[in-house]
Amino acid sequence: MNILRRNRIEDSARNIIGKIPGKRRAATAIFYVGAVILGIASGFSESVFLHDLMDFIATVFTRLFSFIAVPIIALALITTLAKLGKGSESGKIFVHTIFYTLLTTIISALVAASLFLTLKPENVPSEMSGAVDPNKIVNASYFDHILNIIPNNLLQPFVSGNVLSVLLIAAAFGIAIAVMPKDAKRDAVVNFIEGLQNILFILIRWLIVILPIGIMGFTAKLIAELEGGIMLGGLATYFAVVVGSNLIQMFIILPLILFIRGLNPLKVARGMLPAIAVAIFSKSSAGTLPVTMASAEDNLGVNPKVSRFVLPICTTINMNGCAAFILVTSLYLIQNTGVEITPITIISWIFIATIAAIGNAGVPMGCYFLTISLLSSMNVPVLLMGVILPVYAIIDMLETGVNVWSDASVCNIVNKELKDKI
Repeated sequence: MNILRRNRIEDSARNIIGKIPGKRRAATAIFYVGAVILGIASGFSESVFLHDLMDFIATVFTRLFSFIAVPIIALALITTLAKLGKGSESGKIFVHTIFYTLLTTIISALVAASLFLTLKPENVPSEMSGAVDPNKIVNASYFDHILNIIPNNLLQPFVSGNVLSVLLIAAAFGIAIAVMPKDAKRDAVVNFIEGLQNILFILIRWLIVILPIGIMGFTAKLIAELEGGIMLGGLATYFAVVVGSNLIQMFIILPLILFIRGLNPLKVARGMLPAIAVAIFSKSSAGTLPVTMASAEDNLGVNPKVSRFVLPICTTINMNGCAAFILVTSLYLIQNTGVEITPITIISWIFIATIAAIGNAGVPMGCYFLTISLLSSMNVPVLLMGVILPVYAIIDMLETGVNVWSDASVCNIVNKELKDKI
C-alpha cells in the first residue's frame, strides 16, 4: 500500500514537471541569462536610440503586467468562492479553513512589517524610483481611501485599476453564485467565468514566454542608472527583508502553529516535501495542487473530504508569501516617494496586503502582477518594480514554496480538528 501511495505521488510530480521538457527548461535559462547580459550591454552603451528602445520595452511590459493582473485577480476569487458548498460538513470545513488562512496570512504580513521596521531599507535615488510629489499620494484621509474601495458602478474599478474595489466586487459575485440554486443557469455562469479564467492563464503563459525581453529592458534601465554611481544598499536590504520574512514564515511561524495545534511539524513537512519541491520548481501553487493533494492524503492520511475541499480554496486565497511581498514592496515604493511610513500606515498595509493576497492567482508571477496593479491604482510610481523583476524569479520560487507549505499546514490542522466531526 505504501508503495502504491508513493508511486501515486511520484506520478503526479512527474506529470507536472514533465509538462516542461528538459530542453525547454535549459532554453528558458539560456534566454533569461542572455536577456540579462544584453540588458547590461545596452545599459553601458552610449547609444541614445538603444536607451530609448530599452525604456520603451520596459514601459510596454509594465503596461502588460497591469493589463493582465486585474481580470485574473477578479476571476480567480469569483471561481473559488462560487464553488463553496452549502452542506453542514462543507460549512464547518470552510469556517476552519478561512480562520487559519487569515491567521497565517496576517502573521506573515506582521513578520514582514516587523522585519521592514527592523532593517529599515534606505531609499534609492529619485531617478530610479520615479518619485513624485508625496502630497499627490497622501492628500486623502484613510476614510477617503476606504470610501474609494466601495464602487459606484460595475466597470469603473476595472477601468481605473482599483484592485481593492475589484476584490470587493469579485467576492460579492462569487458568494452570490455560490448561493444560487444548482441548476443549468448557475452552471452556465460558472463555466463562462472558468472559460475566461483559462483564456487569461494562456495569456499569462504567453507573457512569461516573452518575459526575457522585458528583463532585458529593465536591466538596461538599471545599469544606465548605476553608471552614475547609484548605491544599491537600500535595494539589497529590501531583498533581505522579503527573503528573510518568507524564511521566518516557512521555518519558524508555520511549524510553531502546527506544534501548538498538536501536530508534529517535522512529520507534516516530511509528508508534504514532494509538493513543496514541485512548488518551488514550478512557481505555481495551482499547478502543484495534484501533488499537494496526493501528498496530504497518501503520506499523512488526510481525509479526502478535507483535502479536496481545503486545498483548492487555499491554493487561491492562502498566499502567505504573497502577503509578505505585497506589504514590503508597497511600503518600500511608497517610502521612496517621500511619504513617511507611520504606524497607521503599517497597520493599514497589513490588512491591505492580507486582502490583496487573498485575491491573488496561484500562477507564476501572479503576486508581481498584483502588486503593480495595486500600487498603480493608488498613484504610486512603479518604476522600481522593473528593477525588482530580474531577481523576482528567485523570490517567486521561495514565495510559492511558502504558499504551498502554508496550504499543507492549514489542511492538516483542519483535518485534525474535524477528524471526529465529518
